[in-house]
Amino acid sequence: MALTQERDTPMRDGAIYRHPVAASTKILKGALVVLDAGNAKPGATATGLIAAGRAEETVDNSSGSAGDVWITVRRGVFRFANKADDAVTQADVGKDCYVVDDATVAKTTAANTRSKAGTVRAVEAGGVWVEI
Repeated sequence: MALTQERDTPMRDGAIYRHPVAASTKILKGALVVLDAGNAKPGATATGLIAAGRAEETVDNSSGSAGDVWITVRRGVFRFANKADDAVTQADVGKDCYVVDDATVAKTTAANTRSKAGTVRAVEAGGVWVEI
């Protein structure tokens, strides 16, 4: 229904979210976190995953069901390792890169086996800066 008077609309800063953790899953602080059917998991080579951000804490749901615990995830620009045999280069700044694992990104989808990690913002000796 359209507003007929002023409203104090709730807001978030858009950087921090909480997600339910997948069953039988442990996520370490600093990991690249992905969503699989809405549940948080550490980044991995797989299709259909959605990059959620960086884990702000370690959460262990190893013996739990999906949603038994939740994790705090931050969106932003983070540095991850660059996969040596499928390396992101300076020419890829502004382009997509792809999840290899919870600490590594690559230039390609590897024949459509990897999900998008985010947008490359910078490449340096220490890794790839990825906006998620």
